Amino acid sequence: MKKFIEAFINVWKIEELKNRILVTLGLLLVYRFGAHVTLPGIDATQLNSLADQTDGGIGWLIDVFTGGAFSQASVFALGIMPYISASIVVQLMGIAVPYLQKLQKEGESGRKKINQITRWLTILITLVQGPGYIYNLYKTLPPQAFLISSDSFLFIFSSVVILTTGTIFAMWLGEKITDKGIGNGISLLILVGIIARMPQAFIQEFTSRMVENNGGPMLLVIEIVIWLLIIIACVLLIMAVRKIPVQYARRTASGDFEQDIAGNNRQWIPLKLNAAGVMPIIFAQAIMFIPAALAGLSDADAAQTITSQFQNVFGLAYNIVFALLIIIFTYFYTAITVPTNKMADDLKRSGGFIPGVRPGVETGDYLDKIMSLITFPGSLFLAIIAVFPAVVVSIMNVQSQWALFYGGTSLLIMVGVAIDTIQQINSYLLNRHYDGLMKSGKNRKAVA
Repeated sequence: MKKFIEAFINVWKIEELKNRILVTLGLLLVYRFGAHVTLPGIDATQLNSLADQTDGGIGWLIDVFTGGAFSQASVFALGIMPYISASIVVQLMGIAVPYLQKLQKEGESGRKKINQITRWLTILITLVQGPGYIYNLYKTLPPQAFLISSDSFLFIFSSVVILTTGTIFAMWLGEKITDKGIGNGISLLILVGIIARMPQAFIQEFTSRMVENNGGPMLLVIEIVIWLLIIIACVLLIMAVRKIPVQYARRTASGDFEQDIAGNNRQWIPLKLNAAGVMPIIFAQAIMFIPAALAGLSDADAAQTITSQFQNVFGLAYNIVFALLIIIFTYFYTAITVPTNKMADDLKRSGGFIPGVRPGVETGDYLDKIMSLITFPGSLFLAIIAVFPAVVVSIMNVQSQWALFYGGTSLLIMVGVAIDTIQQINSYLLNRHYDGLMKSGKNRKAVA
């Protein structure tokens, strides 16, 4: 603990790191402030019905990703989600569109062009989602909540423009945090939104257990222990890698290559157990929104049944389909993001090889086989974590809002972003010859 405190003190000794942290905190504060600025023309005191809509289930998940802005009818009501949707679309299109494939191979200039395409697509998605959000306000809020006529073109047009501007501004904040701050800006914006809802969810659970005598303090302690164990499991899932040993040929003084028998040139190819990260859950979650949304357009009994099944995020049918989609999307996303053939070609060009495997095609096939084998337990573990909130609700009668922090997208994002940010801070400390925040950090002595 003493070394951990000293590491935090050392953070403020590095001027660049201190400035980056302050910039990050300042921009996050701006985002949180904007989440509470209500759209012009709406009475902020009449939003109780909208808050009730996001009290649990899918509505709560949407509100979490927007940092509470959705239930506040805020200028940031759509949050950063259109940008994430656009990023996913562009990434998937990169598989089939030759122009995007070419840009991906052009390095920094190609990345800038892809980012620009993503920004324009974000605006298009926001212009589609904006009217949908306004329509939801019509259905949810009472007439007195609208200070001006809700049917007027001026209100609809101005609200859509403001929502679009809010998303663009949130996207800009995220990019500035990435460039001038510390950590991934877009992920941090989502993280602060999730954390903002955590105290309220825990207070509800605490009140249920202690005040309403629904289990008492012992059950509350057990819940917290289980929650900490799930966090540890998420950390292990994110950090777990399968190391593939690699050796490199060494050039002798005569110019010939020989194998380094001593193993001094041995390295590793780290293949992550969960190479897809949280993306399979996001993909699956987006698919799970579709049946309820389509069924909601019809008043038929069958449509109402589908709506009730797929809006209950703690239901058995919902979680079975959800888990299967996560496993499928884990394989799909891993296949498009882990180019085993390219890894094999790069290894061959650099004079490296996997002991016992021929360079080239056989190496690519070997890496692909290993990825397939480790992806199955990774996808299964990811699916279990994703549906674990439903388990604690059914077994331990946990409050729905607090249960959603026991797994799924919210917890994995929290753990993943926290690890990534700590690793970036750790690299600054180690480069300045300080002990890192992590246990593996070594005090690097300056070399004379």
